[in-house]
Amino acid sequence: ALPEVPLLAGGRFTPAAAEGQVLVLYWWASWCPFCALQSPHMDQLWRTQSARGLAFLGLSIDKTAAPATAYLQQKGYSFPSGWVSPDLARALPKPQGLPVTVVRGRDGKIVLAEAGQLFPGDVAEIARFL
Repeated sequence: ALPEVPLLAGGRFTPAAAEGQVLVLYWWASWCPFCALQSPHMDQLWRTQSARGLAFLGLSIDKTAAPATAYLQQKGYSFPSGWVSPDLARALPKPQGLPVTVVRGRDGKIVLAEAGQLFPGDVAEIARFL
């Protein structure tokens, strides 16, 4: 079960908003070199597929929210992202590795779970689940 998550850019991610949609959960960090390579493609996926029913929740594991917020603003990324506070980490623990990408299908079942960097083609392929 997904909790509500305050978003770094304001607002909240609510699990009800993602019901019946393909949902991407993306654990990342501003200091992660592999995340730096994958995040532009995740942002492009969000920008191009959100209108088709893609729900997205980035989850920054930075020590505080400030560097994550600054990073998203500096890079111009628009994908919805929250900060994994200690409370959120208990409710939604990060799998091993970084970045971590989990895709939940419209039926609520996990259709993809990858630890480590996805390449551009792999990220683009997530759209096949829509």
